[in-house]
Amino acid sequence: MIILTGSKGFIGKNFLKILKHEKIIEIEKNNAQDFCRNFTEWNKVKLIIHQGAISSTTCTDIELLINTNVAFTEWLFKQAIKHKIPIKYASSASVYGHLSKENLINPLNYYAITKVITDYWVQDNMDRFELVQGFRYFNVYGKGEDHKGDQASPVSKFTKQVKDTGALKLFEGSDKFLRDFICVDDIVDIVLNNDKPSGIYDLGTSNPTSFQEVGELVAEKYNGIIKYIPFPEHLKGKYQTYTCAKKEWDYKFTTVKEYLQL
Repeated sequence: MIILTGSKGFIGKNFLKILKHEKIIEIEKNNAQDFCRNFTEWNKVKLIIHQGAISSTTCTDIELLINTNVAFTEWLFKQAIKHKIPIKYASSASVYGHLSKENLINPLNYYAITKVITDYWVQDNMDRFELVQGFRYFNVYGKGEDHKGDQASPVSKFTKQVKDTGALKLFEGSDKFLRDFICVDDIVDIVLNNDKPSGIYDLGTSNPTSFQEVGELVAEKYNGIIKYIPFPEHLKGKYQTYTCAKKEWDYKFTTVKEYLQL
């Protein structure tokens, strides 16, 4: 039996797809409290995959964020410790904020702060776990994120724009905005199949790609055009211009070009 939180989310659904032959206990916000009160079959659980969280970087409801992202997570971690169950959980590259080459912790929003709190708790208690692995996901894209709207990755967002209108919109200067885009299929594969010890790991390709290049690849794939728009004033000083994971994986990552099959 595997416990999977966040099973209805973009990444959670991709875990479900791969684990379809396993018995899965799916946990979402609407059944989390019942699960906490009533679940007793811990001796049958062989793995916990904790993906659930309020992931909006604009959420300012601190009580909700703490209850969902921190308190429930700590409770789940304590069950993993008590019952000696390996646990693998989603952290986030957002903990780095405006990334420097040193990848220093510098959260810029409440969501990122909750991830820092969780990571620090894990670091303080790591030797109590049977196995615990945290993964600081970088810029994840792939199939199944259409429902995310404006929060979808540029790969999916640009694709939708081109299909709907024949054109995609890029900020002026997008050749200078580089992100570490990682395909969700690679995320799932690495999380489930790595043999690393307990720890907190960056999970990205370590090979950033500019928004300009992503836009050009999508436009080429769908015979679309690119329209450039001014960089919004409200994003100045709050926009990550560069993200890059530490190189921690000997793995052949899917490139955006390969994903689009160009």
